[in-house]
Amino acid sequence: MGSSFKGLDLFGSGPHVFEVDRQGRRIIPLSLVAGDASVAGTFESGDYELRVTVKGRLSALSESALWTLRYAIASQAAFNVEEGDLVDQHGRTWSDVKLFQVEWSGSVDRGRVLSVGYEALFGMNA
Repeated sequence: MGSSFKGLDLFGSGPHVFEVDRQGRRIIPLSLVAGDASVAGTFESGDYELRVTVKGRLSALSESALWTLRYAIASQAAFNVEEGDLVDQHGRTWSDVKLFQVEWSGSVDRGRVLSVGYEALFGMNA
């Protein structure tokens, strides 16, 4: 089974992993809220927003093919693009998430194939 976002195979050209960020309740020390280090206890301020990062490498046989893969991911991070389902290689699905940003890691490696690393941050606003 392959991974996808909105049914698009954005990451399948190379190895990639999914990482889920912190989950649960957001707890803040009352001393920070009060501005007084002597105040004990904690304050609950709701749940953490869902964040899933996909880290990997895009691989292609030519420079233009690699840019096509990069544009396919970057186009999904535009402000007005709607949310969709993010599915990992094991079938785990996060529904109604948005691609917030993509960051390219380093320069293009050139060998039998060309490749570039990336981190793509997905999430859902709470």
